[in-house]
Amino acid sequence: MNRPINFLLFLLFSSITNFAQFAPPAGQEGTTAIHKDSTVFIAWANSVFVQRGYLDISLPDSGFVSFGEEQNAIGAADNMIVSLGDGGYAILSFDIPLANGPGPDFAVFENAFTDDFLELAFVEVSSDGDNYFRFPAVSLTQTQTQVASFGTLDATKIHNLAGKYRIEYGTPFDLEDLSNTQGLNTDSITHVKIIDVVGCIQDEFASYDSEGHKVNDPWPTPFASGGFDLDAVGVIHNITNAGIIQNV
Repeated sequence: MNRPINFLLFLLFSSITNFAQFAPPAGQEGTTAIHKDSTVFIAWANSVFVQRGYLDISLPDSGFVSFGEEQNAIGAADNMIVSLGDGGYAILSFDIPLANGPGPDFAVFENAFTDDFLELAFVEVSSDGDNYFRFPAVSLTQTQTQVASFGTLDATKIHNLAGKYRIEYGTPFDLEDLSNTQGLNTDSITHVKIIDVVGCIQDEFASYDSEGHKVNDPWPTPFASGGFDLDAVGVIHNITNAGIIQNV
């Protein structure tokens, strides 16, 4: 008696997981994209350390990416970038610690030239500079076929991954997502870490989201400018405007 109902529930669940679930590209109704000139930004990262990643992680002898200067990632978003390469990362710090205010607390800018050619990165934060905690990212992009080097993605299948939006539009992150995380003070975030997603779907090189899905994005990208291209990190809330009382 229950089999038809169970089958219908299965079809419904499959439909939900296969269709768009998250915010659409910049300029569309329901987007969460924030333009670089928005008045919500009160500060920008002022220091950065970059560890470059491989041109092609499956060919370590190919060397590392080299495009852009580290300093391109500090200050306001200006379309000047530093490329991270396969698995590369950047650690950014700020004059004043970030804090958990209402809504998104900071945004990460990449330089995608269209709404669907997207290179992604995980985002982590730290309140001590040593221990980092990752935002719960979700990628619902299919994982049966590799997204090619110049392939495209659907932003509505991506959540909590930097690079979701095109050039000049930041992807927002809400520290509330990490509230009550042991070892993290979301009212005193000193560092933000941006880690390139290796978009390869081969098991030995794949990156995984918070739900165990492989994150499929354009790969390989064996160019000097391969991987995530970091432009800037803009601050929306820090301890000066989030109602945080500091001990003196």
